[in-house]
Amino acid sequence: MTARDLVARLDLRGLLPTRTDYDLRPRTFRADLAAGITVGVVALPLALAFGISSGVGPAAGLVTAVIAGVVAAVFGGSNVQVSGPTGAMAVVLAPIVARHGLGSVALVTVGAGLIVLTLGILRLGRVVTYLPWPVVEGFTLGIAAIIFLQQIPHALAVAAQAGHNTFVTALVAIADAVREPDAATLWTLGIVAAVVAIMVLLPRISRGLPASLVAVTVVTVAAELAGAPAPRIDQLPSALPVPHLPGITPDAVRDVFGAMIAIAALAAIESLLSARVAATMPTDRGGTGPYEPDRELVGQGLASVASGMFGGMPATGAIARTAVNVRSGGRTRLAAVVHSLVVLGVIYLATGPVSRIPLAALAGVLMVTSFRMVHAATVRAVLTSTRSDAATFVVTAIITVAFDLIEAVQIGLLVAAFLTLRHIARASSVHRDPLPGLASPGDEHIALYRLEGAMFFGASGRILDEVTRASRRDDVRVVILRLSQVRLVDATGANALAELITELEQRGVTVLVKGVQDRHRTLLVNVGALQRLRHESHLFTTLDAAITHARSHVDREARPAPGDPRHATA
Repeated sequence: MTARDLVARLDLRGLLPTRTDYDLRPRTFRADLAAGITVGVVALPLALAFGISSGVGPAAGLVTAVIAGVVAAVFGGSNVQVSGPTGAMAVVLAPIVARHGLGSVALVTVGAGLIVLTLGILRLGRVVTYLPWPVVEGFTLGIAAIIFLQQIPHALAVAAQAGHNTFVTALVAIADAVREPDAATLWTLGIVAAVVAIMVLLPRISRGLPASLVAVTVVTVAAELAGAPAPRIDQLPSALPVPHLPGITPDAVRDVFGAMIAIAALAAIESLLSARVAATMPTDRGGTGPYEPDRELVGQGLASVASGMFGGMPATGAIARTAVNVRSGGRTRLAAVVHSLVVLGVIYLATGPVSRIPLAALAGVLMVTSFRMVHAATVRAVLTSTRSDAATFVVTAIITVAFDLIEAVQIGLLVAAFLTLRHIARASSVHRDPLPGLASPGDEHIALYRLEGAMFFGASGRILDEVTRASRRDDVRVVILRLSQVRLVDATGANALAELITELEQRGVTVLVKGVQDRHRTLLVNVGALQRLRHESHLFTTLDAAITHARSHVDREARPAPGDPRHATA
């Protein structure tokens, strides 16, 4: 990257809020206000649930929805994106809290936010386009499975054992509940079942009602009236905490730097994917408008920094809440700001009733949410696409559940890259074609090879061997390499071509090259492939010219030289 490129990347124009971000005309204002209230009502139980699921606590979930929601809405790159705590972030954060303690969350959150902010300033927002679809869907399926498994201890009123894999923890919780069932277990199971039933059935009756909030409200009232022995949320803040910077020391940063990278990677990926999906959502106006990926990273980075300073958790764009915003008529960033203000109102006005919500009720909400994250049609489409994509999807999902989310993305990318390269290598081939037109004497000494596909490190060796073996087998004196159908050449492929030309020429076989594309010529010259030809006239643009030259060459070799006995008798 040149100094000029770096200065261009660091130009902050286009990454800052503008007046066009909002439309305050009465009709648009009312639509944003209504959509924001709707999303705020939907986000409340999710914020509480994700805060608990992450191990940080319900208060952190509420703070994140308020602080990060506002900051991301103002500085982000999408008109309709709603940000806050998400299931994926809760899944990544939980083992970090278990390993480094609750005190590390603020530092990790601020540090990850600064990394995401830097990615946005450096204009790296388009990186999400390099993620293969099977990796994204496998990642999503794995996250959904983890979210569901994380709720099993709450659904059974069993304390989750820290330090274990989520799947193992769920199995242990089930075994404990079966071995020692009690009244609390029966109550929590009933609460989960009631929440699931309401969330599934209520949308069929009325889509205008927030099913998750109605379900949580109904079971909370019922549990209070019945005096159910089910664990509750308990303490919640009645005001926002005072912002402060976490303790930043070299040793502390060194301890959690890996966690910062993991959180930053997830925040960037999930937010950009959510914004990209939101940009394609249909509305009665035709669409939600384009999104700016670099500005989105800036907004999400600032949101996590602010959230960490107020005691919240890392934030990302939330596709579920964003979809609710779009369906509810949200048009500008004002809707996301209103959503945060609704949650803020709960903190100042309703923490008493909210603190009595059973944990099992939130577990039921997240269980339903986990199922809704996965679409059967999408899974079926990936599994029936190609074997390579299906394998990538399955491997990513399994590793997400069994090991680590960031490792799952990395390994998924490696698997996808390997399978894609193998596919490209198999599609790259070399064919020996007959010479076009009428046959001439000596044509049997001319070999025309047509190279197709890609001359790259995954295929060049095989192509080199095929041409070498074939030319050794036959009495070949001239080889024509037809390169017009080669779509890609890398340094390894160019070097392999140079080695092929050298070997053939050393055996006395003349090599003619036809159809070098302009985009490949510089590389072939730099590597020295074209310089290996016996003469610069052995490079052709048309096949007819190459064949004519090859026939004349064979004819000259077949004609006796002066002084040869054959010349005297001729």
